Amino acid sequence: MVEAYSVSDLTSIIRQMFDENNELQDVWVQGEISNMTRASSGHWYFTIKDGGAQLKCAMWRSSVERQSFVPQNGDEIAAHGRISVYEPRGEYQLYADHVRPVGLGDLYQQFEQLKRKLEAEGLFDPERKRPLPGFPRQIGVVTSPEAAAFQDIQNVLRRRFPLAQLILSPTLVQGADAPPQIVAALERLNTYTQVDVILLIRGGGSIEDLWAFNDERVARAVAASRIPVVTGVGHETDTTIVDFVSDLRAPTPSAAAEQITPNIEDLRFILHDLDSRMAGLIRDDLAARQADLAVAQRSLGHLSPLNRIRNLRQRVDDWNARLSTRQAARLHLLRERLDSRTAALHAANPQSILARGYAIVSVSEDGQRLSGAAGVKPGTGVTIQFHDGDLKARVEDKDTHERYKRTLF
Repeated sequence: MVEAYSVSDLTSIIRQMFDENNELQDVWVQGEISNMTRASSGHWYFTIKDGGAQLKCAMWRSSVERQSFVPQNGDEIAAHGRISVYEPRGEYQLYADHVRPVGLGDLYQQFEQLKRKLEAEGLFDPERKRPLPGFPRQIGVVTSPEAAAFQDIQNVLRRRFPLAQLILSPTLVQGADAPPQIVAALERLNTYTQVDVILLIRGGGSIEDLWAFNDERVARAVAASRIPVVTGVGHETDTTIVDFVSDLRAPTPSAAAEQITPNIEDLRFILHDLDSRMAGLIRDDLAARQADLAVAQRSLGHLSPLNRIRNLRQRVDDWNARLSTRQAARLHLLRERLDSRTAALHAANPQSILARGYAIVSVSEDGQRLSGAAGVKPGTGVTIQFHDGDLKARVEDKDTHERYKRTLF
């Protein structure tokens, strides 16, 4: 009979063939996207197709969160990833880690290369992020003075927190000359001012318009700033290299201004209300804490270690009882064995044998025991051992004894 593979075994072998093919573990695939599904888990599931075939794709949430481009059904894209087999359905598919629209490949490739480089150097590490001031007194702004974004943040700050002083460090924000000017603008604020935070901003635009903020020099200047830097570049869906390096990324310039300042109207309300409500707030706080304490005490009652200790103690008692029973049984068995062996030893004791009428005869001179009459010469002194004492005797020849007129025996 021919031995057959199970479906699982055969599928596992096929998956291993895919996984061991280095060319299929680092591959770009181009085609039209369809069946785009954004699962509630954050994963993407979609299909890439052309005129002759289609390929199922999956992108996990950890990779989805790094994408600056959200594809739609019908988009022509290039997807990067590895080919493997989804064993439960026996389907091969692309496990994608990056997607980009076709037509902007060179810029996206440059973007990804620089992103990987700076990330490897640790410039994106969360541990590098500096805390932002809660009440900034001076706010530095790096942008073009003619930019609408500059007017937007001024409006936001006049409304939200007019107590802060705004210091503009002007620069171009688009074109080939923009990156060195942005770097210089950041350096001016770091060298000549005492601003508490820097806003690096510009309005929306195409990827080419925002490309100055994907420049390595600008990214390193942001990372080297002694002052926390908040970026608000483009629209909410736009992501640039400086967003990863900065201490905080806001979706828009206006949002950046809002995120670094408190709302003065809220502060006024709080200050006005605190005087009259302080005592009440304290009482309410104490009452709330007492209620929380009561809830916690009830919860602790349910989760008390005493319950577990009691259960463990009962278990210990059970174990002790079982141990005592087993020990008693063991001791009883050992006693029976001891009694049996004691009886055997007693039965084998020479004294016991002597008490039954036997005697032990030995040569008096050297104590050698005699087991028979052969070889014992007349005149030999012997000791006869009974259970209650010894007798001394001498061996005589019964036939030729000189002193007796009759045979001795």
